[in-house]
Amino acid sequence: MKFLVRLSAGWLKLALIALPMLLYGLYLAAVAADRFVSESVITVRRAGTDGAVSLPGAAMMLAGINPPSHEDTLILREFVHSQGLLLRLQERLDLRAHFARAQADAPFMLREGASLEDFVKYYRQRVEVHFDDRAALLTVRAQGFDAEFAQQLNRAILEECERFVNESSHRIAREQLRFAEGELDRSSQRLELAQNAVLAFQSRNRMLDPGVQAQASGVLLAELEAARSRLETELNGLRGFLNDSAYQIVALRERIAAVNKQIDAERSRATAGRDGVARLNQLALEFQGLQLQAEFARDAYKLALAAVENARIDATRKIKALVVVEPPSLPETAEYPRAVYNLGTLFAICLLLYAITRLVLATIREHLD
Repeated sequence: MKFLVRLSAGWLKLALIALPMLLYGLYLAAVAADRFVSESVITVRRAGTDGAVSLPGAAMMLAGINPPSHEDTLILREFVHSQGLLLRLQERLDLRAHFARAQADAPFMLREGASLEDFVKYYRQRVEVHFDDRAALLTVRAQGFDAEFAQQLNRAILEECERFVNESSHRIAREQLRFAEGELDRSSQRLELAQNAVLAFQSRNRMLDPGVQAQASGVLLAELEAARSRLETELNGLRGFLNDSAYQIVALRERIAAVNKQIDAERSRATAGRDGVARLNQLALEFQGLQLQAEFARDAYKLALAAVENARIDATRKIKALVVVEPPSLPETAEYPRAVYNLGTLFAICLLLYAITRLVLATIREHLD
């Protein structure tokens, strides 16, 4: 403690400012390796637009441009930092060999024999992904110890991202197609059962449409009642000058009785069952229900068929597309290490440490005195 108290300001400056600056300057000059950064900007756009769009979205649609998909771009951001992508990049570019080579400085190199977890952590530090929530843009910044490798790494990441977007969208489309085809099969079976039920009903009751026959029966019944009214009017007129035993009176009564019998038969046929035979109105209601089921099954089949066609089109076209706003750049100067910035930061820290140390030592000297 006494040794520290007796240190002069010059020695403190040398120990706390000059020595750290010198050591870090030697590190930058002799050890630190340049790290180049290749930058690209991408986004994901859908081939179709949602039904509910705002005015700017509608304007983009009229211009032939689809709005970007925030959700898909966020998923793509997670994919860029995924372990699966890292393994594919390792197969293509041998990242371990590049980041563990002898030219790399120790603080920023991948140690030999690093575990997969450490490799993933190191990869995420070397590949930065920034998401612009407002424009749904993804900025990918890939580092490398030489400019060409940084650009190759960034380009490989974009190629794998495009493959991921295409495969994921086509996989979803194929699943939708399989589901739509299954619904089409079920709709076809329901339609066939409904049509067979209608045919069985017609064959069993020996009539095409009970409703039409009920209408025809109603028309016939109205005509018979009108005929009966005319005959009764004629009968009442003949009774004025003929007796009841007259031939004309007897003939009219027989005709009226025949018409009444026919009316009763038509009414019984339409509204009353006989000998186990269903009533015409009951048959008409049953047939109407079967027809409604058949029509519903036919409409469902049409919808399922249209869904299959739409799904088949989606399965063959690009539902989502990776849009490269800015291709991977080829850096000309190294971005890391930031020598001036780091030296300035270190100098400020050293000055602050020097000032604190001087204050502490001055306080200690006052107490010792």
